[in-house]
Amino acid sequence: MLRRIMTTAVAAAALGLVAPAAHAFKLGIIAFQMSAETHARVANSAAEAAKKLGWEVQVLNSGGSLPKHTEQIEAMIQAKVDGLILAMGKPIEADAQFAAVKKAGIPLITAVSGTSAHSLFDIQVNDYVNGATSALYLFSKMNYKGEILTARFEQNVASRIRGKVLDVVLAENPAVKVLGNHTMARTASWADDVRNGMQALALQNQGKFQGVWASWDGQAWIIDDILRAQGLKKGQVHIVSVDGGQESYRRIKDPDSLFTATVAIPFEKIGEAAVEAMDKIVVKKMPKEKVVAGPYMWMDAVLVDANNVDQFVKK
Repeated sequence: MLRRIMTTAVAAAALGLVAPAAHAFKLGIIAFQMSAETHARVANSAAEAAKKLGWEVQVLNSGGSLPKHTEQIEAMIQAKVDGLILAMGKPIEADAQFAAVKKAGIPLITAVSGTSAHSLFDIQVNDYVNGATSALYLFSKMNYKGEILTARFEQNVASRIRGKVLDVVLAENPAVKVLGNHTMARTASWADDVRNGMQALALQNQGKFQGVWASWDGQAWIIDDILRAQGLKKGQVHIVSVDGGQESYRRIKDPDSLFTATVAIPFEKIGEAAVEAMDKIVVKKMPKEKVVAGPYMWMDAVLVDANNVDQFVKK
């Protein structure tokens, strides 16, 4: 009987009647700078969502280095992943690698990166709105007059847009003046860059400014620490930024922190949405047009301050 069963199984295999083991979907995820909480939140939430689907997941961290970022994209091509998600990728600077991904037939979705002709789409929030919201909130706390310091970052499209919108709001509110600005230049050692630049500005303008506008929360945390070390108390200077997250919410609630408000972006939902879309388009073969209209999938951000922060703090 055993011999008959084995013979039948061998024959069935020879005829192709036995289904091969199911191939697990291989997803590659690359975050540009995992030391930035926002990048990590997108990448980690995407990885968690993919693992729940039973996918094989490889997460890489470019460490804020563009050469390393392009090398990692090329490595994912060589690894023949079935899909690729980039958190805060560089579609312009890495255009050749994006093109190579498309040529290899690998579906690519980016998150908070900007669109590319070589990707399926980018998942994004409206940073024109976010820039206006953060600027107007800060100005309102100052009664639309006084002096501010600004911390910018031009190498990221989202931060750059927020800064340009700030300039528009400043042009329409001439009673608010910028005493000094630091533009972050380094990505791999961004924290030291911000600390050195803003500490110098704060000392030069000590007692002269009532607000600080930062292009993203990581900058704002460092500025908060600098000003607190100089003896400033909550309410003396208002710090407003964009991103959200538990550290920002903790500071908003902290009676000693000058961090006043943030425009919270749903980074975890963005990572999950990237995986969900990859599953629908690539695995389930749903037409892209039924998943997203155009080159962007839009998500909403929300202003968080002392009035609503408790709704966002994890219990």
